[in-house]
Amino acid sequence: MKTTIKSLLLFFLALQAWGQSGKNLSRSTPAEEGVSSAGIMAFLDAVGDSKHELHSLMILRHGKVIAEGWWEPYGPDIKHTMYSVSKSFTATAIGFAVAEGKLTVNDKVIAFFPNDLPEKVSPNLEALHIKDLLSMSVGHGKDPTSDVLHTDNWVASFLKYPIVHEPGTKFVYNTAATYMLSGIIQKVTGETVLDYLTSRLFGPLGIGGIDWEKDPKGVNTGGYGLRLKTEDMAKFGQLFLQKGEWQGKRLLPEAWIEEASSKKILQDPEAPKEKVDASDWLQGYAYQMWRSRHDSYRADGAFGQFILILPEKDAVIIITSETPDLQGELDLVWEYLLPSFDMDLPKNAAISDQQLQEKLEKLSIEPLQSEPNVALQQQISGNYYQLAENDKADAISLSFTEETCELIIDQGGNSHPFSFGSGEWVMGETARKGPYLVSRAKGALEGLDPFKVAGSYAWKDEQILELQLKYIESPHTETIRIVFEDDEKITLDFESILNRNAERKLIEGKAVEIIAAY
Repeated sequence: MKTTIKSLLLFFLALQAWGQSGKNLSRSTPAEEGVSSAGIMAFLDAVGDSKHELHSLMILRHGKVIAEGWWEPYGPDIKHTMYSVSKSFTATAIGFAVAEGKLTVNDKVIAFFPNDLPEKVSPNLEALHIKDLLSMSVGHGKDPTSDVLHTDNWVASFLKYPIVHEPGTKFVYNTAATYMLSGIIQKVTGETVLDYLTSRLFGPLGIGGIDWEKDPKGVNTGGYGLRLKTEDMAKFGQLFLQKGEWQGKRLLPEAWIEEASSKKILQDPEAPKEKVDASDWLQGYAYQMWRSRHDSYRADGAFGQFILILPEKDAVIIITSETPDLQGELDLVWEYLLPSFDMDLPKNAAISDQQLQEKLEKLSIEPLQSEPNVALQQQISGNYYQLAENDKADAISLSFTEETCELIIDQGGNSHPFSFGSGEWVMGETARKGPYLVSRAKGALEGLDPFKVAGSYAWKDEQILELQLKYIESPHTETIRIVFEDDEKITLDFESILNRNAERKLIEGKAVEIIAAY
């Protein structure tokens, strides 16, 4: 019986792997690779009881995917905003350029931008090397990123920003520094980082269908803006775990992998031991990667995008999510997943693997659901509400069918339709930009394809309609609450993780005309 269950599970996994077009990571089971399914299931349960909203999870052991799951409406074919995970890819472009003799990490930064230098080059700016950009040790007193990214010329703005410490001596997290690495790649190769990596990294790893934002001058943003899939992240992590080799071919020198993943500077050299021992942000910084506890290291993006590489366990863990507490999310990894690699497996491990597989296939984020508010829905369907001045919308209109709520948001002369289901996610696309941590950067999210969304809705009471809109190619959800004050007046609130703890002014609206329900 045990042999039959095991054989069936392996057969199922083989069929699954065979059907994954364009993907070339092998599949296996936790038991076959010496990992406890019970531990992984305990992690999933802990996540379910937490404030962390996971969108995907992939675990690799010995180069094989042993567990993978996506929380509906997210899925394996949806690319996801990487935020600062992008930095590790930009640093890898530097690694290729070093290997090809195009530059060295000891090259001076000012040598690449003679036309963008400030009128007076300070001694610290003159002494700035590529390795200082890579290790976030430029010497700035504070992160200059917000000041730099609001301008038309990011390079010139970065170079004129005061460097108050000797380069290489003080850690200050600095997304603009990563952008400079992207600019250097474009200077020495004539290609954007995305194009440069396509033939050297993305192509060999079988990664396609990705995109990367650009600055106003056509340079990839470097420190953020890359979007790719969960399995693409896993391939990148596995490449590092394999010291730069992929399917028997060397893509990157082993020496670069060691250099890029080893500690270069401490974030807080004066931090007490108990604080360091509890933090994955005080273990040291490498080349655009963070050292982590348990002798691991990671690519790390805002709101919980992780490529976690565990050399001692011969494992890679991938997470995409939206969480306000990145350390709390990693704490769950250490509490539940890390021990799974060392647990004694029970005799019925194949049965546990099957239970895990079933659990992974049922992962979902519950959509909003309620009974219809029939009387009010009939009353407001087709109403056009003009809104007071704000930066979210100029006007909205609503209509209802038996299955969906339809919302149109007018903004900046454009109309953006959305569909929301009650008790189910309704998929769609939109050109409207959703919540974004870097939304104030010049050209943010411009030039990208329409954004995939999923919507659900519920009546919270007799007067309050809540619309949940997930921008599923990003970590973010936008919740739109509409309070119907009377026959004509409404108030709106647009909430996301970016403004949840901020004081928000409700937006007033008034029905100005009746339009035909659409």
